[in-house]
Amino acid sequence: MIKKPLTTEKAIRLIELENIIVFEVDSKDTRTNIKKGVEKIFNIKVDKVNVLNKGSRKFAYVKLNKKNPAIDIATKLGMI
Repeated sequence: MIKKPLTTEKAIRLIELENIIVFEVDSKDTRTNIKKGVEKIFNIKVDKVNVLNKGSRKFAYVKLNKKNPAIDIATKLGMI
């Protein structure tokens, strides 16, 4: 399911400004599977999932609920 979090400059900016974390995911995963997986793994509430297919890779932009700051999750993952 989730392969790894993305740590580009844009991804870090999204964490700080929009409460969005970007993950590289398996190319066969659906939005609902990604949402359920992130909620289960990190024990948080996800508001929305957008998906970007780029070549053979797939990225999930996961918008977290305001009660769960993305910066806390990024710190736990060692991104920041």
